[in-house]
Amino acid sequence: MFLKLENINTFYGTSHVLQGVSLEVGKREIVTLVGRNGAGKTTTIKSILGITPVRTGHIWFNGTDISSLPTHSIVQRGISYVPEERRIIPGLSVQENIKIALLRSKNRNREGEMIERVAHYFPRLRDRLTQEGTSLSGGEQQMLAIARALVTDPEIMLIDEPTEGLMPLLVETIAEIIQTINQTGVAVLLVEQNMEMALGISHRAYIIEEGRIQFSGEARDVLANEDLQRRYLTI
Repeated sequence: MFLKLENINTFYGTSHVLQGVSLEVGKREIVTLVGRNGAGKTTTIKSILGITPVRTGHIWFNGTDISSLPTHSIVQRGISYVPEERRIIPGLSVQENIKIALLRSKNRNREGEMIERVAHYFPRLRDRLTQEGTSLSGGEQQMLAIARALVTDPEIMLIDEPTEGLMPLLVETIAEIIQTINQTGVAVLLVEQNMEMALGISHRAYIIEEGRIQFSGEARDVLANEDLQRRYLTI
């Protein structure tokens, strides 16, 4: 399997957050990880990236165990991250925010080509390249966060809560962008509170509750199963 988590256990201090989590993402798949707040979704992504290192278990990517690698080495292998907080750098323009991402990537000498790629996916950003990134609307900042991850030419994108705080029309736009990126061959592991959006664009789904995977299967099966939703997803 392309990306595989095998019985990982992650702690914050003495708090056992992820308890034997296993999941897989295949090439060209969109897989969503859904669950209530505090269930362990973001910790799963941070464990993959080595931001919150796993205590035990293994994380495999393209056949290599990346469990103990530093974050920068993991990213350089083709895993990009769109954080929940977006982390647009104040004082820098849209183009400069993108250039910062390119500095850490194999595409740092292909700036013009990568900017054109961003313009293709995000026409709104084309006209705002010289505008300060933090002055963009919430939806445009989310597009910029995705754009920064995309220009590193990843094999898989880990996307954390991309539609949080966005109006319904922008939620639909972000969903379409994720699908378009996936159609070019980039796999996606999506963490998202908007269950209908996430499950609607995903091939498979995992439900996590209190740090344990409670269900794995076709995304459409979760959409059709009101009992699962009531037990693990509704507040």
